Amino acid sequence: MTSRWDLVVFDWDGTLMDSTAAITRAIQAACREVGVPEPARAQASFVIGLGLVDALRHVAPDVPAADYERIAQAYRRHYFAQADELVLFDGVASLLRELREQGARLAVATGKSRTGLELALEQSGLRGLFDTTRTADETASKPHPQMLLEIMEELVAPADSTLMIGDTTHDLQMARNAGTPAVGVSYGAHRADELSLLQPLRVVDSVAELRSFLLARD
Repeated sequence: MTSRWDLVVFDWDGTLMDSTAAITRAIQAACREVGVPEPARAQASFVIGLGLVDALRHVAPDVPAADYERIAQAYRRHYFAQADELVLFDGVASLLRELREQGARLAVATGKSRTGLELALEQSGLRGLFDTTRTADETASKPHPQMLLEIMEELVAPADSTLMIGDTTHDLQMARNAGTPAVGVSYGAHRADELSLLQPLRVVDSVAELRSFLLARD
């Protein structure tokens, strides 16, 4: 089997790494620490994939702008305190290696910071598997298409042979805004019915199902 895609771009949290619950807890803990209303779990998980400040604006819309950095600093402490416990979803590492063996180029487009992504790449053992990466502190936050467009431009990859894979509507909307096809994964932050509203090529429920789709013969 060979990959049908020249370039496969992955979101990180909730798509490659099982980190949705940790991010949700860190957002809630940061809000408690700073003394702003704690968002419900569904509200906190909905903003996963956005850049941190954009996410905080959604979960704490009534906070003075000057306080967002205080919440962000608290979030980082709570999140990185859990970082050693985070793992890849089962089958992710082997899927990425198989895609590379079959000739696909790989990239990451994530709402993480550069510092956070570099730590995650090191801890997961995936450093070196990706041709390029973009983080939300380097470019526009999802669902703006800029990070995906920058990846395609850098790797000289046309939109119709590029596939975006993510677990949130922010990922799929970014793909639509960039003119690329997308696949949603329902095992992360957003539900399958929410993902389906963005009309991806497929919504899959597991890494095994994702592998079957990516390496299926035409």
